[in-house]
Amino acid sequence: MLVNTRQDDITGRHFAPASEPAPYDGRGPSIEILTLSRLRASGAAPDLARPFRSDRHCLLTLTSGAMRHAVDFAEHAVAPGQWLWARPGQVQQWTGLDRAEGTVIRFATEFLDPDTAIGVCVDDPHAPVLRAPASEDHALLRAATTQLQWEHSADKLPLDTRLQVLRHLLAVLVLRVASLPTPQAGPEPSEVYLAFRDAVERDFANSRRLSDYAESLAYSPRTLSRATLAAAGIPAKEFIDRRVVLEAKRMLACSPIPAARIGERLGFSSATNFNKFFAQRTAQTPIAFRASVQHQGR
Repeated sequence: MLVNTRQDDITGRHFAPASEPAPYDGRGPSIEILTLSRLRASGAAPDLARPFRSDRHCLLTLTSGAMRHAVDFAEHAVAPGQWLWARPGQVQQWTGLDRAEGTVIRFATEFLDPDTAIGVCVDDPHAPVLRAPASEDHALLRAATTQLQWEHSADKLPLDTRLQVLRHLLAVLVLRVASLPTPQAGPEPSEVYLAFRDAVERDFANSRRLSDYAESLAYSPRTLSRATLAAAGIPAKEFIDRRVVLEAKRMLACSPIPAARIGERLGFSSATNFNKFFAQRTAQTPIAFRASVQHQGR
């Protein structure tokens, strides 16, 4: 069964933060839609206030009030009409859930049709988190959300037909959200930077050496640094290091894996080297960082 039609089931069993994300395996609901009031009633708020990782996309929009939502340790103030999109594997933390009303939609990447998934770069880890629609877009987004909610709660069609209807309606919504302007949109990144960014995403746990990426991409280190500085505002080597630090933070915040083991997973030859690398870039030891983030939300 790919769609869960009972909100009791959604809030009671399936809207549970995952400490470690895993690929969607075809079991359980692949799309869940509920109001924030329903989410509060489910008792999930305390878990959402602590850092967690999920294997689903999370689309959040408010109709009233305000709240703060941290994604990968960057906090975003969410206001009515805005859309927040957290991707699978990113660390989330909700603050002020009791002061807002709105809708949250969670779905597995595989629930979208392939053309839409490719068109919106659905699993792009660098995609903007927060989007603010222009006034003329609000009504269209509300209509798309309302129709998706209605079809999700209705149970009058054969299952296969209903899945297709939900899949198409979700595609309409994500296409509209993906096309919204971002608060801090910058210049179009170069092909060199995009190639480097994707290579780092694939291989950051295998190599932190800029020369390795330059060789694999057939660019000079200087070319990669110029392109990264222009697009991201930091040198290429720092870009690599920040990606490693982010993954370390994700694992420290959301898993019980020992820090030494995390360092090993990220390609460090010893716990000492990992501790030194992390502390130099965050001004905290891995253990101190874990203690600070796990204390949040309590």
